[in-house]
Amino acid sequence: MNFKSLPQLLDFFKEESTCIDYYEQIRWDGNPVCPHCDSERVYKTNRGYKCANPECYKKFTVKVGTIFENSKISFRIWFASIWLATSHKKGISSVQLALDLGLTQKTAWFVLHRIREMLKDKAPQMLGENNMVEVDEAYIGGKESNKHINKKRSYYDKALTNEGKPFTLKKTVVGIIERNGNVVLKHVPNAELRNMGAFISKHVPHGSTIYSDEAPVYSHLKRYYTHDSVKHALNIYVEGNVHTNTIENFWSVLKRGLYGIYHQVSEKHLERYLDEFSARFNTRSLTSNERFVKFLCDSESVLSYKKLTFSN
Repeated sequence: MNFKSLPQLLDFFKEESTCIDYYEQIRWDGNPVCPHCDSERVYKTNRGYKCANPECYKKFTVKVGTIFENSKISFRIWFASIWLATSHKKGISSVQLALDLGLTQKTAWFVLHRIREMLKDKAPQMLGENNMVEVDEAYIGGKESNKHINKKRSYYDKALTNEGKPFTLKKTVVGIIERNGNVVLKHVPNAELRNMGAFISKHVPHGSTIYSDEAPVYSHLKRYYTHDSVKHALNIYVEGNVHTNTIENFWSVLKRGLYGIYHQVSEKHLERYLDEFSARFNTRSLTSNERFVKFLCDSESVLSYKKLTFSN
């Protein structure tokens, strides 16, 4: 079942029973397991399965324990949503998904956030073990010229701060990218060593080669890594292998997606959007069908509407 387009996928998944059989094969490989107690002693019922473990004895379907849990939306619509959200390089908005699939905007918004929960990297790999990596930070937020007068920096504020620094209301994202490899992203309160140092140490093993710009926050990297920087302030962007063009190219895709597709992203949910963009980037070598199957295999993540809207 090598689907090459959305119409092919929808033509195959016409019946809900076909979708359920397909997803059961992906999740359980033909051997149902109770999501409540992990018991393999289960038997089939009219509406799903029931655990035969006397200590459990609960009913369940293949949706329980996944992003599809408690959803009344058909698998056919879910599969189409996953295909669209993971195939579009810059994402798809809830408004557009609602129009395409006949959903309400509120439902489409929740569907997309559940998909982002699925796209989280559950087992991130270390970067830079066999290749060079680049590290940089980006600032997400509107331009000063586009803001209402009461939200702009005053002249007094500008005089007290470094003009090269962004306004504090912009959201800071630090990124580490391996050349010809993967990217990892994190939303941090600000671009200070206490926020960025631990993140770099977590994803890049000591002794690796790291390139960055000349920002002072990266000066500590020489203690643990082979580090060199490129001086953007002097209009120098490439010196041999020393550059940050790879991560800069990724920032352009991220910002075009956030500003052009989603327009505005709250700080509360920014980390979920970063998961979405990094997952698509890290699977860029896969076909749309391979990406669709891979993410379905990683769909055992539960996200309730209450948790999404009320979590800190």
